[in-house]
Amino acid sequence: MAMHRRHAEPPAARRSDPPADAPEPPAARPAEPPTDAHAAALAHALRAAEHGYPVIPLTRGKLPAIRSPHRGHPEVPPCRGGCGRPGHGVHDASTDPLTVRRLFATAPWATGYGIACGRAPHHLIGLDLDTKNGADGVIALRFLAEEHGFPIPQTVVVRTPSGGCHLWLTGPPAPPVPNSAGRLAPGIDVRGAGGYLVGPGSLTTHGRYVLAPGCASHPAPAPAALLHLLAAPPPTAHRDPAPGAPPQPAAALVRFVRTAPDGQRNARLFWAACRAYESGLGRELTERLTEAACHTGLSEQEARATIASAAHR
Repeated sequence: MAMHRRHAEPPAARRSDPPADAPEPPAARPAEPPTDAHAAALAHALRAAEHGYPVIPLTRGKLPAIRSPHRGHPEVPPCRGGCGRPGHGVHDASTDPLTVRRLFATAPWATGYGIACGRAPHHLIGLDLDTKNGADGVIALRFLAEEHGFPIPQTVVVRTPSGGCHLWLTGPPAPPVPNSAGRLAPGIDVRGAGGYLVGPGSLTTHGRYVLAPGCASHPAPAPAALLHLLAAPPPTAHRDPAPGAPPQPAAALVRFVRTAPDGQRNARLFWAACRAYESGLGRELTERLTEAACHTGLSEQEARATIASAAHR
């Protein structure tokens, strides 16, 4: 699946299409007037709702734009919208155009919209692949796909202002996929039941979310092996590896580093070393990972420095 770093804004978010030979726009552009950003967000939200995605208005900080009507007086159990007033976050999400317009009218400061995950008809699952704190979600997902033998399907891809991306997948109605941050792998956050994704066309403090050019127009079903990983509960306790030969995942880590293409050598090595240390195999695999990295063209000094960084992560 192609994951390009450059992208163009969706047609609905543009004021006009520049000529083909127009120079690149400056990196920093004046902020849109709030009324324009609000109208654009509403238009995108209505389009998403029309295609069956329940939506809510979001602030520039990517938070639900309508404050809770119960603030200062929390209800037990928490209200999920049964009171009939807006302000219940993702529980307000709707595909009804009149309801969506009312929600946005209640929050004229909204410049984006969220799409509720896990809801019918799509039962959307979002994979937030980020690149920060030494992790690379794209590489992590490729490794998981290789390790567990599932394809990364052609699907909807939304580019984030930070340089990461959201992959949209569909799942079964049950069991629900839980939300998680970094449990699947460093750099991968999962948006499932009770969570939401920032919709393409949303304007945030750091920039705009946009569809990746050439991506699929509909979310693809999540592969069965990936669904199994998404639904698996987190480990309850750390277990040291059994004595003797390293388990098969160790060989997969070494192979993942050894087959790294140019431009991914350090990132793959760091990712594999992090996984090794998380599994209690860091010291045991240091030499094998170093050798695999040198096979790709990294110097031994570079390889050992990267592995040391993973050890102190």
